[in-house]
Amino acid sequence: MNYRPLGRTGWNVSEISFGAWAIGGFWGNVSDQESLAALNSAIDCGVNFIDTADVYGDGRSEHLIAQLKNQRKDEIIVATKAGRKLPKQSIEGYGRENLTAWIEDSLRNLAVDALDLLQLHCPPTELYEHAEVFGILDDLVKAGKIRYYGVSVEKIEEALKAIEYPNVQSVQIIFNCFRQRPAELFFPRAKEKKVGILARVPLASGMLTGKLKSDSKFAADDHRNFNRHGEMFDVGETFSGVDYETGLDAVEEMRALRSNGVSMSQFALRWILMFDAVTCAIPGGKRPDQVADNCHASDLPPLTPEQMVGVRRIYDAKIRLLVHHRW
Repeated sequence: MNYRPLGRTGWNVSEISFGAWAIGGFWGNVSDQESLAALNSAIDCGVNFIDTADVYGDGRSEHLIAQLKNQRKDEIIVATKAGRKLPKQSIEGYGRENLTAWIEDSLRNLAVDALDLLQLHCPPTELYEHAEVFGILDDLVKAGKIRYYGVSVEKIEEALKAIEYPNVQSVQIIFNCFRQRPAELFFPRAKEKKVGILARVPLASGMLTGKLKSDSKFAADDHRNFNRHGEMFDVGETFSGVDYETGLDAVEEMRALRSNGVSMSQFALRWILMFDAVTCAIPGGKRPDQVADNCHASDLPPLTPEQMVGVRRIYDAKIRLLVHHRW
């Protein structure tokens, strides 16, 4: 496992880290025992950074991470998120009382005195015009409730506005072979400001693993079953906003670009790591073998120029018109 600096925090984090949405909810059933096995596999592979949120299983994901930290002696940095407990997103919802209450809940769930990294969880675009929200976060840092803070965003315009606030340390944004636009404008600006980038949805909800098929079935409580058209949350969260059959077709073409012995998941993750502005990719995983396969991407040699051109060619031909202008 290789490590990269996270913004200006002084932390070096595993470039393949662990996204804990899948062990909380909306990805079908997974037992706590399986989830802990997946988490332990990540730590065994050198992962030292886990991303979660207070709404993942209504605290279930955070509780499992607290169990993991209690069992392991390894140093593990945990990022969590707040804001999606609101019944309806609004600027007023991000006031001092709510932010403080959400943070206190996460402190209890994670069994810690201070949160390592607190991220606003895809708040409304207009929030980034409200400096007072970031002032509240500064106060919570001073109070010792959080060490650092960042944001998780849907749109590039939100990311660009967020990093104008001087104490935003990280931006979590969807970036993968199917969502390439962040590299164009946002990455250079983030590098200039020394802001960490967490590449979320790195495998396009499993599409880029190459394991999905036209007749793949998803559980009733799996967002890949019920959110394909944005029925519950932003459609870009599910298969990166790409039409299912189109995505399968693009992945099938991408298979030919891989080197021998490299899985599709590893290829897709190694593609992300070719961008030095990225701090880490945060794939999820329900099983230890999935997690170990993902982590091995860090050990692979760089992709060749021909492979990079190949991914771009497939994106331009099949995906660009569907997603490039939307986020």
